[in-house]
Amino acid sequence: MLHRLGIEDLAKRHIRNLSGGQQQRVFLARALIADPELLVLDEPTSGVDMRTAENVLHLLADLNQQGITILMTTHDLNAAAAHLPWVICLNRQLIAEGAPEHVFTEETLNRTYEGDMMVIHQDGLLLIYQRPHSHTHQDLIPNPVQGHEQRYPKDDHLGSRRQIEEMTYDLVA
Repeated sequence: MLHRLGIEDLAKRHIRNLSGGQQQRVFLARALIADPELLVLDEPTSGVDMRTAENVLHLLADLNQQGITILMTTHDLNAAAAHLPWVICLNRQLIAEGAPEHVFTEETLNRTYEGDMMVIHQDGLLLIYQRPHSHTHQDLIPNPVQGHEQRYPKDDHLGSRRQIEEMTYDLVA
């Protein structure tokens, strides 16, 4: 199990000396030692790199095929769409349940997240995003670094090479 989770080299280290991602994998290994029928996981792929998240999801799929029921929370809807056979959307009540390709619709996700969600079907993949806002960070916080005024025109987001060099010089000097 340790090898499969990529943590065999961590066996002799104290849990406090591990990164968040390493701790996640150790906790999963600990849960699996008991040979459970049901595994309840809260965000099992949060705080881990993409490769580790992919490995954990594949391991969970294998465990599910071996008869272990997996109940997990996640906010990574793209990973859920790609890896999970059944999803449930909740927001104080059951919004929808079923296969991701049937449940992950803009209408269902807008109700679930009370936001403006986008669902794109591309090359057999289901891609889910929050629709971009019509404002930019400059609209919200025009001068995020106090004491440093913007030295290039507001409409010229790239600025001239000289202005960028001056800004860089001011920051380094």
